[in-house]
Amino acid sequence: MVLDRIFGLREHGTSVRREIGAGVVTFLTMAYIIFVQPAVLSGALFGEQMRTGMDFGAVMVATCLSAAFFSCMMGLYARYPIALAPGMGENFFFVFSAIPAAAAAGYSEPWRVALGMVFLSGLIFLVLSLGGVREGLFEAVSNSMKHAISVGIGLFIAFIGLQNAGVILKDPGTAVKLNHAFESPDLIVFFVGLLVASACVARGVRGGLLVGMGVATLLAIAMRWGLPRLVPDVWNSALVQGSMLVKQFKLADGIVSAPPSLAPTFLKLDVAAALQPKLLPFVLIFLYMAVFDTMGTLIGVGEMAGLLREGKLVRAQRAFATDAASSLVGSLLGTSTVTAYIESGTGIAYGGRTGLTAVTAGLLFLIAPFFSPIVQMVASYPPITACALVLVGVMMMRNVLRIAWDDATEAVPAFLVILGIPLSYSISDGLAMGFISYPMIKALSGRVKEVRWLMWVLSGLLLAYFVFVRSHLG
Repeated sequence: MVLDRIFGLREHGTSVRREIGAGVVTFLTMAYIIFVQPAVLSGALFGEQMRTGMDFGAVMVATCLSAAFFSCMMGLYARYPIALAPGMGENFFFVFSAIPAAAAAGYSEPWRVALGMVFLSGLIFLVLSLGGVREGLFEAVSNSMKHAISVGIGLFIAFIGLQNAGVILKDPGTAVKLNHAFESPDLIVFFVGLLVASACVARGVRGGLLVGMGVATLLAIAMRWGLPRLVPDVWNSALVQGSMLVKQFKLADGIVSAPPSLAPTFLKLDVAAALQPKLLPFVLIFLYMAVFDTMGTLIGVGEMAGLLREGKLVRAQRAFATDAASSLVGSLLGTSTVTAYIESGTGIAYGGRTGLTAVTAGLLFLIAPFFSPIVQMVASYPPITACALVLVGVMMMRNVLRIAWDDATEAVPAFLVILGIPLSYSISDGLAMGFISYPMIKALSGRVKEVRWLMWVLSGLLLAYFVFVRSHLG
């Protein structure tokens, strides 16, 4: 059998049916990124004032193509049951840190410069992966700090989700406050989606995030077009008329259409601008986020799939090279850092053990662009995607248990990262607080030998960024 020879199905005690089923499960668990990624990178998720200039449709196609190609590459080259797609966390850093920094540097299309940063980070990651020196980079940052980055970004993502849903509002006295208008259709759609998705995840339903978003979408459709005829008096109230649902939620003609053009973002990156010395810290942050995500996912999910033997990952260099190349090519297509997805664990839990699982998930990503009207409708109404953001935040929070809270030299910098990212509303600022303080606290505690030289370099670069770059952003 051809598939058995390619993927070693019998060797891993699996079957074509099980592997394809696992691939479908993996795709369903990851599919929220098709809706969320273009909404984040285009700025549509954050309102008109945050528009980045990136074309929504082009980003969606870039997301699907990068996920499809490199999931298949991971399955065929590395033979891992792990799918790839643009990473949550890296996309927010792209919008909230990299783009503003490029804008502050005077570039009229800062998103092109940000894509250049992603390209450079992917190129460096690829060289490091092929050269076998990635271990040094990974070990430069302590485990507690690595986990703190994930937790801080998770809180930030969840906070933005609550804001987009209208649950958390701005307040001049206390900065933020709870929206008590729980009868608002926006809040109803969000909480129904969140509750359904949470229940699905708790019950082990595969693709729970997508199920929650699907139910929220159906509810929004009913409230947008069904309820006005059934309860016109309620619908015409001032509260409902002012909701995002009435203003934004609409479906373009048809459900299936030709994919949007990739031209607005294809090969539009500006690598030369990204090489400016004051922007290089952002390249390093993209690099480290990619390294951390990849290492954590490959080790965690790889252990589930039986790929971790005697403490080492089999075919690790191939897996890292695939992940690194995905970011490089993804930036050429027009999307932020592409990385291995922890959600691949759901497919492995289903029974996937070979690269056929990843290939199946990748092929399904090729179909998604043909349903762009549905994608645009869902993404145009933030309360639907907000429930996915909150649950992704929950998933990323689990890493808080892996921080060495009984060691102040680890706990304090980690806490500054966790608290700093959401409260400063900037991933880079939060990282700077922790990374700058880490080597100093270690040194003052008489434990300077525990700090690797590369961490001192990172601390210095981020301090320079904090003083010379961020100070100009206001």
